[in-house]
Amino acid sequence: MANRTNSPGRADAQASPATLLDATGLSPVMQKLATQLQLAAATDASVFIVGESGAGKEIVARAIHDASDRSGQPFVAVNCGAISGTLAHAELFGHEKGSFTGAVAQNAGYFEYASGGTLFLDEVTEMPPDMQVHFLRVLEAGTYQRVGGSDLLRANVRIICASNRDPAASVTDGRLRQDFLHRLLVIPLRVPPLRERADDALILAQRFLDTMNAQHGTQKVFSKHMLDTLALHDWPGNVRELRNVVQRAFILSDQQLDTCLQVRARSGRRAEVQDGALNFPVGMPLGRAQREFILATLAHHDGDKRLAADTLGVSLKTLYNRLDVYEKDGMPE
Repeated sequence: MANRTNSPGRADAQASPATLLDATGLSPVMQKLATQLQLAAATDASVFIVGESGAGKEIVARAIHDASDRSGQPFVAVNCGAISGTLAHAELFGHEKGSFTGAVAQNAGYFEYASGGTLFLDEVTEMPPDMQVHFLRVLEAGTYQRVGGSDLLRANVRIICASNRDPAASVTDGRLRQDFLHRLLVIPLRVPPLRERADDALILAQRFLDTMNAQHGTQKVFSKHMLDTLALHDWPGNVRELRNVVQRAFILSDQQLDTCLQVRARSGRRAEVQDGALNFPVGMPLGRAQREFILATLAHHDGDKRLAADTLGVSLKTLYNRLDVYEKDGMPE
């Protein structure tokens, strides 16, 4: 649920935030985002990042942290949709020994782990409304108490949050408290999907490859076939999908990276939604079909994971586990 380290996760698979957000050669929309990022980093104001899944919201958050005065302090990422309802207070604020069944020792919470640094709230629109109230009080008062404790602790953190939902629509839907949104939405940033900046795909792919070559002491290159395929792909999984495709090709290739399986070109065989039904081509592998079905259901419900899980007849935790697998492994073929 939380990454409590100060270094980016899966470092062997991705370039640093600074490298990926270097606007040199990128589309005008990304050059604008890079400028906004630098302005945001110069302040301590809350930032609200909006963008599709896989577009690079956490990369943007880490880049803001790395460019800020808090760069030497922790960057703690919290998946708000995966916070346990019964233990939410203890996870956020920590707890004292004996404060509840199973509390065998004092434990710090996310605020304490991130002290002096940045607390990144991913999927903040999935945070339970009652938890938003307590969170808002901490942000306004600047202090909090561990569960079962009496000492006031200072909340010295910079808040950056992200969502794949429209913040205003989330307020209308009752997912997000308006006063909570006002506290978070000081600096709004939008990360455009890769399909809106298709020319960036080849530049980013090369940066991923450069990073992998540097890490492994290799000099691998892309084949013309792979470059052509990357240029044609519609990238429904955005930058995350691109990274996974390049990493997989890097691992499976000798000197020249090539692929005819990991990338789905626009003309490729894939499941299609027609008249509310999902049509699968004959011969599609079972794992791929399951992935298509899950993601199509999630898209049908506009990214509402709870509703998608109910529709699929699985628990929210099971759905998150499947999405985590797709994030780490890329798109099965």
